[in-house]
Amino acid sequence: VQLQASGGGFVQSGGSLRLSCAASGTTFSNFAIGWFRQAPGKARDFVAVTGSGRPTYYADSVKGRFILSRDTAKRTVYLQMDNLKPEDTAVYYCAGRAGWHVRFGAENEYHYWGQGTQVTVSS
Repeated sequence: VQLQASGGGFVQSGGSLRLSCAASGTTFSNFAIGWFRQAPGKARDFVAVTGSGRPTYYADSVKGRFILSRDTAKRTVYLQMDNLKPEDTAVYYCAGRAGWHVRFGAENEYHYWGQGTQVTVSS
């Protein structure tokens, strides 16, 4: 299973970016895909997760600004990030696991990780 994250970049505060996570080598339909982020000097934090037939969950810090969507035909999950803030600056990682787990916010519950994509938001 491979996850390919892309779409990071540099934006000003209030701007938008869309991250993509493309999956290969797996039955995508039953895969849960989550996004995590890691700011310099900080732990990796949960951002959002989507699972087939499941609600989408978001961290409180991004609710109302980030939207996670899933295109099963393209085997890709998108993280639309609007109204970006400097505190959103981090390396963003997508992660995957077969099936759902109630501890979806815990990074150790994911078996596969993308390579990370840098998001930088200037003030």
